[in-house]
Amino acid sequence: MTDTVHSASRVGRHSLVAEVRGYISDLADGRGRAIVVEGEPGIGKSELMRIARAEAVRLGCQVFWCNCEELSEAFPLLPLLDAFAPNGSLSRYADAHAQIAEWLRAAAIPGNQVNGVGAATTSMLSLISDVCGAGPVLLVVDDLHWADSATVGALSRLFRSTHRQPLLVAGLARPAPRRDDLAALRRAADAQIVLSGLSNDEVIDMVVKAVGGSPGERLRRLAAEAGGNPLYVRELIDAVTRTGTITVDGGQVEITGGRTPASLHAAIADRLEFLSTPVREVLRVAALLGVAFPVSSLASVSGKGVSDLTPVLDEAIAMGVLCEHGAELAFRHPLIRAALYEEMPASLRAAWHLDAARALVRQGASAEKVARQVLPAVDGGSAAVDETLVEWLSGAAHKLAGQAPNATVRLLHWALTDTPPYAKHYQLLTCRLADALFRAGDTPQAARVAHGALTYVKRADLMIDLHQTLLGCRAIEGRREETLRVVEAALQLPGLDELHRARLLVLAARTHRGLGWVDRAEEVAQAALAAATAAHDRWATGWALGVLTLVRGMRGEEEAALPLFERALAVAEGDPSLADLRLMLLLNQAAALGDLDRYDEAIESAERACEQADASGSMVRLAQATSVLGELLFDVGQWDYALKRLDLGGDVPAEALAKCCDYGVVATIRLHRGDPAATQNLLDARVHLARLGDDRMVGSLTLAFSLEREQADAPAEALAVLVDGLAKCEEEIEQTTDLLADAVRLALMIGDVERARALALRAEAVAEPSEVFHRKAVGLHCRGLVDNDPAKLVEAAGQYEKASRPLPRAQALEAAGVAHADNGDVPAARNAFTEAYEMYSALGAAWDLARLQARFRAYGIRRGPRFQHRRSQQGWSSLTPTEEKVVGLVAKGLSNPQIAAQLFLSRRTVQTHVSHVLAKLELSSRTEIAREASQRGI
Repeated sequence: MTDTVHSASRVGRHSLVAEVRGYISDLADGRGRAIVVEGEPGIGKSELMRIARAEAVRLGCQVFWCNCEELSEAFPLLPLLDAFAPNGSLSRYADAHAQIAEWLRAAAIPGNQVNGVGAATTSMLSLISDVCGAGPVLLVVDDLHWADSATVGALSRLFRSTHRQPLLVAGLARPAPRRDDLAALRRAADAQIVLSGLSNDEVIDMVVKAVGGSPGERLRRLAAEAGGNPLYVRELIDAVTRTGTITVDGGQVEITGGRTPASLHAAIADRLEFLSTPVREVLRVAALLGVAFPVSSLASVSGKGVSDLTPVLDEAIAMGVLCEHGAELAFRHPLIRAALYEEMPASLRAAWHLDAARALVRQGASAEKVARQVLPAVDGGSAAVDETLVEWLSGAAHKLAGQAPNATVRLLHWALTDTPPYAKHYQLLTCRLADALFRAGDTPQAARVAHGALTYVKRADLMIDLHQTLLGCRAIEGRREETLRVVEAALQLPGLDELHRARLLVLAARTHRGLGWVDRAEEVAQAALAAATAAHDRWATGWALGVLTLVRGMRGEEEAALPLFERALAVAEGDPSLADLRLMLLLNQAAALGDLDRYDEAIESAERACEQADASGSMVRLAQATSVLGELLFDVGQWDYALKRLDLGGDVPAEALAKCCDYGVVATIRLHRGDPAATQNLLDARVHLARLGDDRMVGSLTLAFSLEREQADAPAEALAVLVDGLAKCEEEIEQTTDLLADAVRLALMIGDVERARALALRAEAVAEPSEVFHRKAVGLHCRGLVDNDPAKLVEAAGQYEKASRPLPRAQALEAAGVAHADNGDVPAARNAFTEAYEMYSALGAAWDLARLQARFRAYGIRRGPRFQHRRSQQGWSSLTPTEEKVVGLVAKGLSNPQIAAQLFLSRRTVQTHVSHVLAKLELSSRTEIAREASQRGI
């Protein structure tokens, strides 16, 4: 980023205007940019951008202007929502705007893990991108220092996208208050323009234009006192004009005497002194509503009819205090509103804010508008609890919590302070407080509030909401068993109807599943499904089906799970309260497809789940989907891409299970590659493993711990790790299947033949009824190891090849080669060695290569001459012709199967090409490929 600091003594505003016009010219030519314009109040930031706006309109660009306000700081995306409201030319985006509102409503649904604000942000960025597609866009965000964090986050993402679309984003901000997120936004800008005061000559020029003549010495000295601030200069001139102390003599304008304001605030106060008392009183009420306000809201809050307000507002406009602002009125400058607002005593302001809030409630205003009035009174500490507003908050808190959880926590604490426990809304407000605390990220306090409330809350719907909050808290803390005990106790309460019983059973089934108690999870989920069906409850039906799909997958019954996935997805379709369930189903469907060796579909489904989780703003689901994708990529040998996607150092919140899976995959890859960083990965993983409890086993992490012990020349300890893991999850077929071949190999290594035979029988029991390639391969692999049978080991390698699993295929071929060599068939041994060597090399598995060569050296078998593989280059120039074709088809929206049909390739080959493209271009999704391709005209 470049800093352009405009000093009054060196650079004039003409140069600055020319610079900004240059940015607009670039925009009209399709080149975007992000700038931040900074300066003290009144220095001319808005005036500069008004010039830019006029130039943009002249060149045919679209212009959108939004203002951030202090009263709106607690509510996400309001400035952008207002700027891109579906009016006029934007009416065709009404559905997209409605979707943003839908995401914000979804955020308000208790227990919904989807981050509706994050999803709304992504949808807003998509809407803006669509608007840019219709023509270059200038977006001005004024008073950025008051922006809510979601708006700042959206702008940060927009700043990074301006080089890819015809979009000029200009943020206007004061130097204070200093905020970390705004500091980061300034650093991300292409240019930062820091406005200082006008030069002496420019001030004189401004005075000449204002008074219509050459200023005399006293008027010049007065103007110089403004410090080059254009607003101050204008207010000073207006002040002396109003007092009639200006004379004109021979074309020279001079001050003849009288009082002059000593500061900008004093100058504005001087302007307000000339207002009549009725106008000033109405403007005080208007100041409560913000910089801009609808006349209808002013009428409601002031208690005056529109006809009574008309002459008052006409006077305010004539005096330069108010101006038209679209369909609303606005103070001509925020400082005018601030002067009116701050001249009121704090206690009076608080009382007026609460009066305004009550008036808006009677008017039927939105929860956000009412909250904007209550919050200043609450934050000021002088607002008494009001029964009307407590009644309002009891109905609005669930919506507010989804959009502004921190603000909602403050409102609820205020409401509960003087509300006795026996009062009508006490239990409801406490329940909403627990939910708001959880959404605000204060998990320990949310758990304390929810747990305490469960000791006295009797309403079944509130109990379920509290249990839902506790379930989320305990899952993050790794304390699911506590939640289970409380839920099961609730199920024993008398008078529980079918709907609430169904919902409690769903929570219990999800908890059993999370604890790995598969049989019990299925039993409870079936009971939940029956109760939900009887109660016609779509939410409980969807979640009961969702748990059953997971149970089938954990048992290795993926074929039976797939129809359940489709049934559950159909139930979840179009219901905002089930948005989180839909994400969970998509990512677990991807895992199920992988378990069936349908990796082309599985990886595509996992990437789609990642994109949808990212779009929804659900960081927990995004972490889970990324974890599933990482394991799939590990299975098929795309290890570099897996390491790219599994960012262990990121701060994305994730449940312990997802974290353990990620650490297991990354550590396993690094151990096979001889990377010492694996040691630290395993140490870090133990923190998350402890949160899961002693009864849980994570397959990838168990393999990594075992491999680390084997590499430390402790094969008995390595075997013990696997045997312990196998004992923990006998119900989870897929988790245990991947451990068996290594367990048999290690048992034979230490001479424990009986254990090896027992494990081989277990593997064959898994393989016998299955048509899944890798399960058949494991049975053959284990039997081949025990019998030292090269034919079975070669057959196992063939099944692994059909399953697209290169690592176990190489391991089976290595064992087959040894068996051939033991039988004296050196040519067959050499062929197996060569194939295994090539696969280990492709994976970069340096440790396996070293072991392979050492084993076969004893048989006189060595590899051929060393050759150096050319490293893949980065960037567009590194793409092969086929990869370029794939990029073009991805940009057209084709799926992998469609691309495969068009290019006469297999789906797996297409997936490999897509993965290579993502790695070479350092992108993370197909959507990003399409966007980058579009920018390059592909």
